[in-house]
Parts: sequence; structure tokens; C-alpha cells
Amino acid sequence: MADNSDDGNDRNDEPKDIGVTVKKSEDFSEWYQQIILKSEMIEYGPVSGCMIIRPYAYSIWEKIQNFTNREIKSMGIQNAYFPMLIPESLFNKEKEHVKGFSPEVAWVTQGGNSELPERLAIRPTSETIMYDSYSKWIRSWRDLPLRLNQWCNIVRWEFKHPIPFLRTREFLWQEGHTAFATKQEAEKEVFEILDLYRRIFEDLYAVPMLTGIKSENEKFAGALYTTSVETLFPNGKAIQGATSHLLGQNFSKLFNISFLDAEGNKQYVWQNSWGITTRTIGIMIGVHGDDKGLLIPPRVAPIHIAIIPILFEDSMDKVLRKCFEIKEGLSKTRYHEDHLNAIVDDSDDRPGYKFNHWELKGVPLRIELGPKDLEKHQAVLVRRDTGEKTIVKISEINEISKELLDDIQKNLYERSLKILNDSISKTDNLDDFKKLIEEKKTVLVPFCNNPECEDNIKAMTGAKSLNSPLDQKNNEMKCFSCNALTKTLFYFGRSY
Repeated sequence: MADNSDDGNDRNDEPKDIGVTVKKSEDFSEWYQQIILKSEMIEYGPVSGCMIIRPYAYSIWEKIQNFTNREIKSMGIQNAYFPMLIPESLFNKEKEHVKGFSPEVAWVTQGGNSELPERLAIRPTSETIMYDSYSKWIRSWRDLPLRLNQWCNIVRWEFKHPIPFLRTREFLWQEGHTAFATKQEAEKEVFEILDLYRRIFEDLYAVPMLTGIKSENEKFAGALYTTSVETLFPNGKAIQGATSHLLGQNFSKLFNISFLDAEGNKQYVWQNSWGITTRTIGIMIGVHGDDKGLLIPPRVAPIHIAIIPILFEDSMDKVLRKCFEIKEGLSKTRYHEDHLNAIVDDSDDRPGYKFNHWELKGVPLRIELGPKDLEKHQAVLVRRDTGEKTIVKISEINEISKELLDDIQKNLYERSLKILNDSISKTDNLDDFKKLIEEKKTVLVPFCNNPECEDNIKAMTGAKSLNSPLDQKNNEMKCFSCNALTKTLFYFGRSY
């Protein structure tokens, strides 16, 4: 590290009281609430469960939107938009679907001073409103496949204790709704989208996922089956990241989404739906954040590098000029799918305060530059994930910054993967299962996939199934709870 000790500033100055006041390991809930507020990710709205997403967090969502749009458009999927108000008669067409969402629906009953002739549901999901149009647009096999996606907001009102990003009454998502001539085509897309979601988490958010098929109890209302990606927080609770559903022909028969095939025979389409939400931001915060604040993986970071000038009257102009030159050079440097975004903190605050401020906001890399550094044509680079400091030549900052950011991204993933793997245990009996659940483990068990059996497990232990891993050996086993024969392993755990 460069020696600026005689500059009159201590790089470990005590910061102002802006930091996190609880430890993540001791009170995860309070830690999480402080993190999202103090790092300027959200503000609470006037309606419980409806948060204000501030620019710092929304820019992360924009990166997810850009990546997802590019990927799905390369598959031939187009973006569209459908109304958020759904007539009750339309919403009630699919009984199982309605049963699954009824506790969550918010209704509009009045317009101005007049009562509406029919209640309007504020969309909890868009199957019914979209499929009414699909039935008008699809007539022939030539109209297929129809593959649309929309980016929108969703309202679900069932819960009492909202948690920003993780469980809110209003949230943002994308929802894809597609129609195919054959089941084979539809199933192919289900798993392509599931893998896209896995890549969003693992390649962008640096969060490892458990990928698999949901149980009968946990599948989407009205689907043949649901696939999901799931992960764990350090507090032992599991959380669902995204889902991709094979809807089959259930909705197409109810909404008469049919077509004449090449031989002139009437057929019903095979349908999928799939979505990923702003919950992903909360998952990233919970997995990577530490006692200093956020820790944002470089590939989704709004700001990659905070440049901190060490300022004194006699050298201020020279140091600031060089800091802005460094910023300009970084902004022209390609990183991942964009350019590096650096910020120069030229405020009047003391260096120690600045260091803590940008650590709280989770900026992956910090550059420190003082007058002694400038004399030696060097700067100090500090990693947010490990705190490691590296002295580099100013002329090499661009390339070394990219290398360090790549290494931070890799380290965050590998560190999280180890935590995930260490949190998983395996058993085949109920007594061990109960003990492991109390130890906040996620448990891989042989399970019969009977809804009644799963209800009993949840009543006994508070745990539910997460998903069933793909590509199993399908050996014959006995359900760990009811002893029924099964060939399927499932992950179980307590979850959000």
C-alpha cells in the first residue's frame, strides 16, 4: 500500500454513523432492513407492502431486463403488454387457477363515484387476460408458435408481514406466455427458460441455485408441472428464485385456444408460462451482503469502482485531475456486456467516511489516490469482497481493474456455492429429518410427492418441499415420511 501517513489523513478514520448496527449472523431480519434503507436501495411507500425502488436498485433490475430481453428475443420471443385489470368473469374461468390465487387478489369495485357493474381483479398473474386474446389470434398451425413476454407489475395481497424485494404486495416481473402445436415443443422451452433463470442467478448475481421440478403441492395452480430455481440464505431459510411452468392444454381448452393442423384437424395448443421478479435483488442482498453492507457482484453492479481522492490544499487540483482522468479511461473500457462505470467521490468528507460509505453501497472495487501515490504514478486498489489491497501503476489500472472484478465475481459465486453445499444434508428417515430441519439444514430425501403427505410434513416440522433435482437415477426407495414406494428425491427446508 502507498505510504500517505504524513498526509495528515488516516485511511481508517472513524466514519459518521451511517453503518449497519447489527451483525448479519445475529439478527438477519434487522440487518436486511438496515441494509436496504441505508444503501439507498428502497424507500417504504405509504401502503404497506408497496415499496419505492430507488435508482440504485432499479439499475440492477435494468441489467436483468437487458440480459433477459436479449436472450428471449434470440429464441424468437416478442415483448407485448396486456391490461392490468381483469374482469371477474374472465378471471373465474379456470377453477383451480382461481382457487390458487383468490386469497391474493385485490379488486377494483368502483370507478369515480360509480360502482362498477363487474369487479375487476388487479392482475396477480396474466394467464386469463392474455389467453382471451390468444383464442382470437390463433386459428391455424401457421399461427404457431405464439411466444409473448411482458414486463409489468403484479399485485398479490395475501400476507401480513411484507419484506421488501422478498415478499411484497406489489412487485415487478416479466411473465412469458407461449403456445405451441405440440407438447414436445412446449417442454423444450420450459427447460430452456429454466436454464436461462439459472444463468441469471449464477452468471450475473453469482448465486448458485438448486434446479428442479416442484412437488404437486407446490406447483403453479392450473399447471401440469412447475420447474424452479431455489437457493438458501445464510440463516438457513430457502427461497424460490424463479419458475417455469408447463401448463399443458388446461387453459387452451377452457379458453378455446385451438387451431387447424396441416391435415385440417382441430387441435388445442400446448402452453407455458414463466417469470422472474425483483425478488432476485433481495436474494442477491441476502446471499452476498455482510456486516459492512451490500456486496454487489460486478456484473450487476450499478457502480463498478469508487475512486477516492485523498485531498489536501497544496495538491488537491493535481489529485482530482488525475482521478477524473482515471474515471474517463475506465468509462471507455469494456467489461462483461457494458463499460466500466466509475465514480469520483470529491466530497468534503474524510477518507474513512468515504471508504465506509461505498462499502455500505456494495461497490465491488475502490481506488485510492493521494499525493504520494501520484508522485509514484501508482494507485491503491481495494477489493470489497476480501478487503485485499493492491498497488498498481496508473497506466495499468484499466486492465487490472477488469481482472480484479472478474475475480470478485468468481469468488462471490464460489463462496456462496460452498455455503449452499455445506447447508445440504441427506437422510431417508423422519427422525433425522426433524433434527436436520431444526439445525436449519436443507434436506434431500426420498419423497412420495403425495400432497397429503407433504401437508403432514409441514405440520410436523414447518418445512416444505423446494424442488426435485433433475437427472435422477430413479432407483426404488421408500418415502422418508410415509414409507410409500418412490423413485424421486426432493429438497425440503423452511423457506420464505
